[in-house]
Amino acid sequence: MKCGRRMIAPVVPYPAALVKAGKTRALVISDLHIGWEVALSEKGIHVPTQTPKLLQRLKAIIGEYNPERLLIVGDVKHTIAMAELSEWQDVPWFFKELKESVKEIEIILGNHDGNLEPLLPENIKLLPSAGTIIGDVGLFHGHRWPPPELLNCKVLVMGHIHPVIALRDPAGFRITRQVWVKAKCDAARLAEALLQRQGIKFEGSIRGSLAKRGIKPKISQIFIMPSFNDFLGGKPLNDEVAYSGESEEALGPILRSGAVDMGNAEIYLLDGTFLGNLKQLKTTFSI
Repeated sequence: MKCGRRMIAPVVPYPAALVKAGKTRALVISDLHIGWEVALSEKGIHVPTQTPKLLQRLKAIIGEYNPERLLIVGDVKHTIAMAELSEWQDVPWFFKELKESVKEIEIILGNHDGNLEPLLPENIKLLPSAGTIIGDVGLFHGHRWPPPELLNCKVLVMGHIHPVIALRDPAGFRITRQVWVKAKCDAARLAEALLQRQGIKFEGSIRGSLAKRGIKPKISQIFIMPSFNDFLGGKPLNDEVAYSGESEEALGPILRSGAVDMGNAEIYLLDGTFLGNLKQLKTTFSI
């Protein structure tokens, strides 16, 4: 997968990426959803906690690539407004253990991260849900609009939707696989949608209005990260029904803006295998 002149590189075969800015490398992951097992148990599905497994895998990646920073792009925990008892136990333990492996840990708040701060040990940096910038890469969770400043970046990275593709195995059974999504983005159209959303009036050309605010849209690509918690699953992107009607809201405002060419988005498995574009996958595979 060619990734914005190597500004961002997936860590094959994991749902993680390295983002470079100068000599600094940041390991980026998204959507841990610690505590998801509790939600399952309330529905009568009982599985052991996945937190030790997540920690073991993450520490192995850190040990192999030795990044200076770890950035989590939202949804550390699963409950939205508060924290379950299991999260009060698992989240502090997870980060206490993780701090021994990497110098700096940062978290962009996601829509599931309400009241996350009391659960975190010291020296874990919380970033607003609007996102952050590393070099020419803008990173945000994806459930809300990013700030105009991220339009200055060449590449955007988001999580939030846990992208998967539905396939059928040789026996005809439907299976899903986690994927990376790489899509082209129309910077001017995205800027217009963002300005309108924020109620900012512009005179003349969009780019001229943005330039007056010190913003020069450069975005050409957006990458959607698979969830680091591979136990989660997600709604298949190639299922026409999954994101229709009210369910379309789950995509987040950026993907609904019309500025991202999802039909021609390139879809890759975690091992780097190119499956085709989303439009092809919707027509090729019978869901």
